[in-house]
Amino acid sequence: MAAEPWGWGPAALALLLVLLLGGARCLRRRYAAAGARAALRERAGTAAAEARAGGVRALLVTAHPDDEAMFFAPTVLGLGRDGARPAVLCCSPGNYYSQGEIRKKELEQSCFLLGIPASDVTVIDHRDLPDNPAAEWDTRLLAAFVLKHIEANNINLVITFDAGGVSGHANHISLYTALRYLHSERKLPEGCRVLVLESVNLFRKYISILDILLSCLLPRDALFVLTEEETEQARRAMRCHHSQLLWFRHLYMLFSRYMMINSLRLL
Repeated sequence: MAAEPWGWGPAALALLLVLLLGGARCLRRRYAAAGARAALRERAGTAAAEARAGGVRALLVTAHPDDEAMFFAPTVLGLGRDGARPAVLCCSPGNYYSQGEIRKKELEQSCFLLGIPASDVTVIDHRDLPDNPAAEWDTRLLAAFVLKHIEANNINLVITFDAGGVSGHANHISLYTALRYLHSERKLPEGCRVLVLESVNLFRKYISILDILLSCLLPRDALFVLTEEETEQARRAMRCHHSQLLWFRHLYMLFSRYMMINSLRLL
């Protein structure tokens, strides 16, 4: 008897999904075990060597409290595996709904769970750097704040958003513009590198660990992948941001690749 035309469709899809998940888990174990030492490719080789020696002085530059957990947890935890202790410079208190003071405390709690003490967390509160998805921050003002922090703390690796800002938020994109300005104008200290977090399309953003298959194949200068235990650590950090945990953020924590995978490029 001939098979029904739809008979093999669901079975084939199920088998494909099983194979993809199996491959993703294998790659996850491989890259998570390799840590930061294997994450930085040849162009960032010096930074990788410094990581092995504990010499990376990394600065994560974010726009709002919760960016560090929502987008950058894999990078923070990945660098931490090799002894680096990234500091955080958050360029606004996240005061869009007048919750700035609450969100500062949430940021410190989240960073603590990610291995960053409160002494390494700095929040800029400036009227010309408002938390507003429609506000493009002044490039030179922002660059001056960031450069001052880099120089004062002997930073040699800066991590921030790319030109897409992951979510398209204007404040996120302003950070990229400011770092690109510092880089292109050669204002950064000698040897200071800048890694920017890759913005991916909506499909890739929400296919969870399956995105590691694409992340490994596509060009990048750094790739950080979390173990299952580390991913839960990242989610606990995100849950510290109680004021931001609307229903869709819980879905984000479950399905977003940014909770377990960061692919980055060097400026």
